[in-house]
Amino acid sequence: MSSGLRTREVLVRDEEPPSDYGKKPEERTADELVEYGVINLDKPAGPSSHEVVAWIKRLTGLEKVAHAGTLDPKVTGVLPVLLNRSVKVLPYLLAEDKEYVGVMRLHGDVPEEEVRKVVSLFRGPVYQRPPLRSAVKRALRIRRIYDVKVLEVSGRDVLFWMWCEAGTYVRKFCHDVGILLEVGAHMQELRRVRSGSLKEDSSVTLQDVVDAFIFWRDEKDESLLRRVIIPVERAVEHLPRVVVRDSAVDAIAHGAALAVPGVLRVDSGIKVGDTVAIFTKKEELVAVGKALMRSEQMVSLKKGIAVKPEAVLMKPGVYPSLWRTTHKNQTS
Repeated sequence: MSSGLRTREVLVRDEEPPSDYGKKPEERTADELVEYGVINLDKPAGPSSHEVVAWIKRLTGLEKVAHAGTLDPKVTGVLPVLLNRSVKVLPYLLAEDKEYVGVMRLHGDVPEEEVRKVVSLFRGPVYQRPPLRSAVKRALRIRRIYDVKVLEVSGRDVLFWMWCEAGTYVRKFCHDVGILLEVGAHMQELRRVRSGSLKEDSSVTLQDVVDAFIFWRDEKDESLLRRVIIPVERAVEHLPRVVVRDSAVDAIAHGAALAVPGVLRVDSGIKVGDTVAIFTKKEELVAVGKALMRSEQMVSLKKGIAVKPEAVLMKPGVYPSLWRTTHKNQTS
């Protein structure tokens, strides 16, 4: 397993010619972008994640704003902020892996070779108990550190990089390293450089968000808004995808399950119970749901339910309601 997005191998069930329905995410109007958008925010040190979201909500006047993956007030870096209908994908972003760069300060002098050796021991599953000030229950739990490396050691300061499972407490990692080194240690600085498919190099500042909404509303200039807000589809690129026929879209938008005749192509490797994203041919996110079949079954079986939607983003009526006609004919 490696950090970042996985390589996709696609299995094709059928082909369908282009149509006039829907639009590619990058072709949405500014209002539509705000409705189905995500801000890849570079959170500054100082405010809490909750305070940042409350401030953005007041600034924009939007009804729904939420963040995915809490950062402590002193911690900086990637904080996904979801707007309006995009808030529905929040649970799926919270569960995604993260990358951090931080500084751990040792409380005594230790040879660099020993520091590197001890840090390497933390690759794999680790037991952690959330700190006293945590918002979650302080039960002992297991989290996985996929990889961790010492980048540089300067005196008692250790610069490190970590790739870990969601919910891993980096502060606890530093504390535990200090215990094994028998000198004690604490987390001095921390920055999140990736959360799921959102990375540091494409993040924007709070000032960028302010300017974007002012230019858009006061001067009708959308250019900065389109740089600050990304389509929600970019935030779920880590999920395996199922692409459906135009005729299946509106039924799913009404909450119906996806039957195999509506499938055009799917990513390989999907297993029963996996979380998958349902897309249109124009790469619009329709819904996120649970796979009830493997990838191979979705493209080979003649009938059955392929995916059960859990969070529906697309509004009804964007695509034709062909399913209503079909259902009426079948029941008459």
